[in-house]
Amino acid sequence: MRALVTASHVIGYDPEADDHVLIRDGQVVYEDTRIVHVGHGYDPAACDAVVDAGAALVGPGFVDLDALADIDHALLDTWHADGRGLDWSEEYALNGPTAVFDADDRAFVREYALTQLIRHGITTAMPIAAETHSHWAETYDDLARVADAAARFGLRMYLGPSYRSGVPVVTPDGTAAVHWRPERGERGLADAIRFVRDFDGAHGDLVRGALLPCRIETLTPELMRATADAAEELDCLVRLHCLQGTGELRRLADRHGTTPLGLLKETGLLGPRLLIPHAIHIGGHSEVDTPYAGELDDLATVAGIVHCPYTMVRYGAALEDFDRYRAAGVNIAMGTDSFPPDMIRGMDYGTNLSKLITGRPEAGSAADYYRAATLGGARALGRTDLGRLAPGALADLVVVRLDGPRTGPVDDPVRTLLMNTSGADVDTVVVVNGRTVLRAGRIPGVDETAWRARAQRLFDRMKAAYADRDYLHRTTDALFPGSFPARPAGTD
Repeated sequence: MRALVTASHVIGYDPEADDHVLIRDGQVVYEDTRIVHVGHGYDPAACDAVVDAGAALVGPGFVDLDALADIDHALLDTWHADGRGLDWSEEYALNGPTAVFDADDRAFVREYALTQLIRHGITTAMPIAAETHSHWAETYDDLARVADAAARFGLRMYLGPSYRSGVPVVTPDGTAAVHWRPERGERGLADAIRFVRDFDGAHGDLVRGALLPCRIETLTPELMRATADAAEELDCLVRLHCLQGTGELRRLADRHGTTPLGLLKETGLLGPRLLIPHAIHIGGHSEVDTPYAGELDDLATVAGIVHCPYTMVRYGAALEDFDRYRAAGVNIAMGTDSFPPDMIRGMDYGTNLSKLITGRPEAGSAADYYRAATLGGARALGRTDLGRLAPGALADLVVVRLDGPRTGPVDDPVRTLLMNTSGADVDTVVVVNGRTVLRAGRIPGVDETAWRARAQRLFDRMKAAYADRDYLHRTTDALFPGSFPARPAGTD
């Protein structure tokens, strides 16, 4: 089927400049899986369907390379009582951790999260899930069900089960430590390799495989080297959370006598297959982490860093200088890593934080953040058929309303998108095969009321489970006090 979409503003693509262009009162035409025309002058009579989006911005689907595929946990671990963390107690880890959710509940949690990605205009995602409610990490079967769900909903995904050699714990005296079980990391990598071999290119190439180990401080150097070797053999990407905080810097310095970047080099992971969320704390030279030029040169060799300003600011952190990273040749992609997975709000947070941190009013432009959420993600994946609206590219496009009651006047549509809209204004998402997976804000086949009620029940179960593994044996109410004193229902 050939379909034509018109809108007041279309983000096209100029191949000579390798950049987006703004087309006013523009058209996008796609046929089956591919875009065939972007611009003006296409005859509507030559199309099977014509959609006039009106006052809207039509652009490429967002690429989210740190996409929450889990129940919301930031509600808890950004606001817990005393700042001492929500890691497992050492006692709990030694006694054999158990999963909070069974396989069916884990599958639902991920399906619920995938629908949220679609609602926010994300068409390509690489998932991330919390490890705190699992028995150790993800399983092959968990991710096989995610792959099936992605195909059912029409979401393009880069998938693989997470794995790790150790888990952060707190000892009885309150010391942060790591409980090591390296054999579990080895088994996890074996399952991840099997998954990539089985699922890469599955569901009409909607699913591709990737190696997604957990945080660098929970991996042994041996597991990191084996991951680098496997990625080369499989010809796939690796995403490794690192460069996230000063605690990580201290742990690696104490254990290995090096920095995160140094360990990445030693184990063969630093290079064009590697994606790094969040790349904020880079060196070991000071607590004030202003990167050296050489460190940025190292980051310029990887596939990309995954910038998640919306999430990191909730933990009191931010990228030191977005523009300086870009000027050094670092490819910046975007991630949401949060609930809701609102890429638009994330871009807006990023621009504002850039101005605040650098003191430059022109820092972190809306255009550069939009590039990161589209072209940057596509480059990180090595894809020239994503992140742009151009003939031959895949038919991933998102319609964001610009005439909503909250939007107000429209100036430059990209700046207006970031400053005056949010993911709630995403109206329509068209993904691969020309399939409309979101229309008027609704996903076909999803009972929103029932799904939200089930998600709430699972969230409450996860919250209660924290008390079972807390090293101080605090109650749930002590761990998570309310903003105001609670008065029971029915009392004066």
